[in-house]
Amino acid sequence: MSIFTEIARWIIPFLLFFVPLYGYYRKVPVYETFVIGAENGFKTAVKIIPFLIGILVSIRVFVDSGALEIIIDFFRPLFIKFGWNPDILGIIPLAIMRPLSGSGALGVATQLIDQYGPDSYLGRLASTLQGSTDTTFFVLAVYFGSVGITKHRYALKVGLLADAVGLVASIWIVSVTFG
Repeated sequence: MSIFTEIARWIIPFLLFFVPLYGYYRKVPVYETFVIGAENGFKTAVKIIPFLIGILVSIRVFVDSGALEIIIDFFRPLFIKFGWNPDILGIIPLAIMRPLSGSGALGVATQLIDQYGPDSYLGRLASTLQGSTDTTFFVLAVYFGSVGITKHRYALKVGLLADAVGLVASIWIVSVTFG
């Protein structure tokens, strides 16, 4: 076992021991602070439930309506025109799902990796895309909703632009590195 494996194995228990001990040393009422934090966390969780339900229902309707397949068919000629590897078309469901839902995108990525293999072009592209983009709509719904931000026009535009740049960068990186 390497030293990094041992560090990874012990880091969480160390933090769980060290943080309360440090708080006690600094004269912080550790248990009371924990209870207050847990109470606030529960209030926040209850507050964001409607936003979570809204985003999850929207994703389900989006996929079940066939809109995902329509978008894939729309982008197919563009990908072919650029002369990109035909396997890239398989990444479109992940590229569309990633801004919507992290767990949905993870399911799509897992399916792609299971189907094509982790060392395939599409498996590497799916992994790179997962690390290069964010769950934009989830972030807007949950994080902005939990603090009451309702005007997120620019955040949406910038988030989707960052997702598009992440997609193009992922394709380029995997093509150059493994292509």
